[in-house]
Amino acid sequence: FRIPGMEASGGETKEKAEIAKEKEKKTDNKTVVKNSKNDITYTQYKGEHQLHHIQRLIEKDLSEPYSIYTYRYFLNNWPNLGWMAWCEGKCVGCIVCKLDRDQRGLNSGYIAMLAVEKTHRKKGIGSKLVKLAVNVMIELKADVVVLETEITNKGALSLYGKLGFMRDKRLHKYYMNGVDAFRKKLWLTPPSTQ
Repeated sequence: FRIPGMEASGGETKEKAEIAKEKEKKTDNKTVVKNSKNDITYTQYKGEHQLHHIQRLIEKDLSEPYSIYTYRYFLNNWPNLGWMAWCEGKCVGCIVCKLDRDQRGLNSGYIAMLAVEKTHRKKGIGSKLVKLAVNVMIELKADVVVLETEITNKGALSLYGKLGFMRDKRLHKYYMNGVDAFRKKLWLTPPSTQ
């Protein structure tokens, strides 16, 4: 299974073809993707020196307060699943994820945090960050990608819906602010019937 809009002819994904066109290069084993269409550069998380950029975006945009240890848990254990979007030297978007086995033995990806600077929304940055992270999860043989988002966050619900994430369940008063959440899943392999 691929994210909708990623399939291309000859078994190659549109995303891979797009990345090839966008001047991809390797630097210190981290992928750098330059998108000339909107002057955005995407890089994988490289280390602690970038953490403050991610914290700034997340603290401004998400309702949950996270301690430094939460960021370090994800980014130190799964740095290849952390991506940042840059415009003119400023971090304007980020995604933080993990990948491990769940209780059923599935290789389960998890999108913990996604944020895009308000001035840079509606430019495809959030979609691109999700696609980059999910592509790494696919390479690592993920079976499913899971996330939670506030039921009031229409932008996130629309974004994830367009990328093929399906509602799994409603989580009542999931967030500290008392708002419910939807758990959403993107199946990368057929779900088991167990």
